[in-house]
Amino acid sequence: MLTILGFVMIATFLVLIMMKKMSPIAALVLIPALFCVFVGKGAHLGDYVIEGVGNLAPTAAMLMFAIVYFGVMIDVGLFDPIVRGILRFCKADPVRIVVGTAVLAAIVSLDGDGSTTFMITVSAMYPLYKRLKMSLVVMTGVAATANGVMNTLPWGGPTARAATALKVDAADIFVPMIPALAMGLVAVFLLSYALGLRERKRLGTLSLDDVLEKETAGETVLVGAGGGAGDDGRTSLTKTATGGAGSGTDAEEPEEDDGFQGLDPNRSTLRPKLYWFNAGLTVVLLTAMIMEWLPIPVLFLLGAALALTVNFPHMPDQKARIGAHAENVLNVTGMVFAAAVFTGVLQGTGMVDSMAKWLVDAIPEGMGPQMGLVTGLLSLPLTYFMSNDGFYFGVLPVLAEAGQAHGVSTLEIARASIAGQALHMSSPLVPAVYVLVGMAKVEFGDHTKFTVKWAVLTSLVVLGSGILFGII
Repeated sequence: MLTILGFVMIATFLVLIMMKKMSPIAALVLIPALFCVFVGKGAHLGDYVIEGVGNLAPTAAMLMFAIVYFGVMIDVGLFDPIVRGILRFCKADPVRIVVGTAVLAAIVSLDGDGSTTFMITVSAMYPLYKRLKMSLVVMTGVAATANGVMNTLPWGGPTARAATALKVDAADIFVPMIPALAMGLVAVFLLSYALGLRERKRLGTLSLDDVLEKETAGETVLVGAGGGAGDDGRTSLTKTATGGAGSGTDAEEPEEDDGFQGLDPNRSTLRPKLYWFNAGLTVVLLTAMIMEWLPIPVLFLLGAALALTVNFPHMPDQKARIGAHAENVLNVTGMVFAAAVFTGVLQGTGMVDSMAKWLVDAIPEGMGPQMGLVTGLLSLPLTYFMSNDGFYFGVLPVLAEAGQAHGVSTLEIARASIAGQALHMSSPLVPAVYVLVGMAKVEFGDHTKFTVKWAVLTSLVVLGSGILFGII
C-alpha cells in the first residue's frame, strides 16, 4: 500500500506542476501533506516536516549566501571578461550560444557544486538568450544535463556516496568510468549543437554588429543581474538578410524590468580597482570548497559578508545590493524548504523504503548476472524520485549484495550507479535545480517537460558506453 501511495504521490506532483495547475512550492507542501493523511500518519506530519527542514537547512543557508555572494560578484564586474569572451565566441549565433552554454556549464562544474555552476552559467548566458529571444528552457536543459554528467566527479557527491556505501575507493569507481562519462559529455555537446540548429532555424541568423567594439554607454548589455539604477536594458542586435521568425526590430526593443536587468559597462556598481581582490576571493572560496576546509554554508556566509563589506563599505549600498538579489534568495530558499516537506513525508512514512524494496524485489531472477545493467537502469528513476542519500545508502547496498550473489563485482555495481546523474540534476528533490530555473525565470514544469527526455538519453549513453567499453 505504501508503495502504491508513494508512486501516486510523486506522479500527482509531477502531473500538476507540468500542467501548471499548482505552483511548485504549493505542490511540494500540499500534496505530501494530503498523502500523509491518506497513509494514516497525519498526526506525525509536524515531526516529518521538522526533520526534513532540519536536514535541508544547511543547504538553504548555503544557497542564500551563495546567491548573495555571486550576485555581488556579478554586480562588481567579476564575470564581465568571461561574458565578453563568450560574446566574441558566440557572435549572436544561436548554435554557438547553446554550445557555449554546455561548455561553460561543464567547465564551471569542476568545482563540484551544482548551485555555483548554475549561478555562473545563467549569469553569463541569460542576457544573450533574452536579447536574441531564444528559448530559456534550452539554456536550463543544457546546463542541467552537462552539470549532471560532471556531477560524477569524486568530490561532486554521488561517487563519494557510492564509495562510502560500498566501502570501496572513489578513484576505483571514477577513473575507469572516465571514457563512458566522456561519451556522455560528447552527447551533451551534440545535443546542444542540435538544439542550437533548431533555434537558428526558428530565429534566423543574427549579427551582433560588432557590439564589443562599438558599444555605446547605456546601450550594450554585458551581463545580467539585479542591476543598479540607470540601466535601460537595451542591446544592439539586428537580423541579417537571411531572415527568420520575428524579423525586423523586435530584438531592439527594451525588455521589461523583470528583476534581471541588463547591466551596461558603466554601471555604478562596478569595482574595477577591486577586480583582483574579488577574483582572488572567489578562487580561495572555491578552493576551500573543494578541499573542505569548512562546511560550504559557512564558507559562503563568510564570503558574502566579506564581499559586501569590501566592495560596498557604506550601509545603504550594502542594503541595496542585498535587496537587488532578495527575490532570487526568497524564491530558491522557499523552494528548498517546501521540498523538505516532500522529502520528510517520503522518508518519515516509509514510502521511500517500500518503493525501493518493491523495485529490487521486482528484478527477475534471470537478470542476476546482468546486475550492472539493472543497477544502471534503476539509477535513472531512483535518483530522480529519491535523494542521492536515499539511493546510495539505502538501495545501492541491496543491489550490490544481489550482484555479488551472481558474480557481479561491487565495483561494477558502483560504477553503474552513477550513470543516472544526468537525469538526477533535474529532479524536484535537488535544491540546485531551483537556483537554475529561478535565476533563468523558467517554470519548473516547463524545464521538466523539456529536459527529462534529453537527460534520460544522455544517461543511457553513459550506461551504454560503460557496457560497450567493458567498464560495467
